[in-house]
Amino acid sequence: MMTRMLRFILAALSAVPCLAMQAVAAAPAAPLPARGAWLERTEAIMGTRVYVELWSGDRVKGHAAIDAVMAEMRRIDELMSHYKPESQLSQINARANREPVQVDRELFDLIKLSTHYSQITAGAFDITYASVGYLYDYRRHVHPTEAQIREALPAVNWRSMLLDEQHHTVRFEHPGMRIDLGGIGKGYAVDRGVEILKARGIRHAVVSAGGDSRILGDHLGRPWLVAIRHPDDPHKVVTRIPLSDIAMSTSGDYERYFDEKGVRYHHIIDPRTGHSASKVRSATILAPTATQTDGMSKTAFVLGPEKTLEIINRMPEYDAVFVCPDGRVLYSNGLRPPAPRPAGAPPATPTALSPRVTP
Repeated sequence: MMTRMLRFILAALSAVPCLAMQAVAAAPAAPLPARGAWLERTEAIMGTRVYVELWSGDRVKGHAAIDAVMAEMRRIDELMSHYKPESQLSQINARANREPVQVDRELFDLIKLSTHYSQITAGAFDITYASVGYLYDYRRHVHPTEAQIREALPAVNWRSMLLDEQHHTVRFEHPGMRIDLGGIGKGYAVDRGVEILKARGIRHAVVSAGGDSRILGDHLGRPWLVAIRHPDDPHKVVTRIPLSDIAMSTSGDYERYFDEKGVRYHHIIDPRTGHSASKVRSATILAPTATQTDGMSKTAFVLGPEKTLEIINRMPEYDAVFVCPDGRVLYSNGLRPPAPRPAGAPPATPTALSPRVTP
């Protein structure tokens, strides 16, 4: 199975290349429970592919759990989609320039949470990027002119959102301002799906929406082996990581894009310039929840890999893998491969791996 930005290698471990087998060999598989089964389903929701795979000892209950996750995804889409005119987010975009717009606490809290990521990334993550972003149409190969960008760019400023905690209202200070939760909403939906599975007693599962995924538990005694695709070839990978009980988001310039006169126009917009950001080709973030990873996976495109790694390495719950335009693959401290040891050197003292990576 492959999401649009992230490929999960879920086949039997005997089919995995030798190096990957060594990475997971230390985790012996538990005996399979009788009459249980892996169940999976893919649906088109939130403008992307939503995928759920889980282990259940009862097929009926397992399918009912998947039904519940898909229903939750559709509910969140109805609330937060900027494509649906009746959604509360669309009502914000239509009216918040004129008056405070009251919304459900759930939506208000997610908008407020987005400002946390704006703060820690110095504005590299900004849901008001949509004030310029709506001028792009990747299917029709349409991009704004420089004059259009200059006119719209002053509305891109997360600090110009007035959030009333008591009344759950959103007000825009700048005319022409719009918001889009695409950079955090899918991760939130994935987390909600995982919480639903937990409440129903599911202990081994993967929930994905586009490039945002969260692993619940492990693969029945073994970690899930996750491969990050090569930016230029969906059939190649740049690295594989064995993971358990963690979330992961991958953003790439190969997702929604078109090329014109040697320039790639893609959906990750630099809030400072209104242009597609290009300081990395792909960025993968690991953290305990998909809301956390989704909210950070666009940052490296704007700030660059080195500055983003400085942020990531200051936050113990995060790890990252970046593919640079020159082909380099950079890792955060918790994932960095050990340097080759000179011939004849004494064995190195073991160091702690990231707690999110299963050896």
